[in-house]
Amino acid sequence: MADALRGSMDATEYKHVVLGLIFLKDISDAFEEQYAETKEEGIDDPEDRDVYVSRTIFCVPPGARWEHLQHQAPQPNIGQLVDDAMSVLSATIPH
Repeated sequence: MADALRGSMDATEYKHVVLGLIFLKDISDAFEEQYAETKEEGIDDPEDRDVYVSRTIFCVPPGARWEHLQHQAPQPNIGQLVDDAMSVLSATIPH
């Protein structure tokens, strides 16, 4: 099955794709959980990046969230959407 999914891509390259998706899913899930808690707490702006940074959680923008990407999965440009999501996340990391 894995061979069919990766096509002609070398297995060493494919693992980076899979690990990236696992990372994206994990941080999106953590964000969504914290987002729900933030809304319950009555915080004025549940999208405020500083709220999540103070709680050591990645602030995941709407277009990079797993649920959004999951709904876009049938689109032919899903690879580009995932790449864009990873780029947006990379840009939000404090340096």
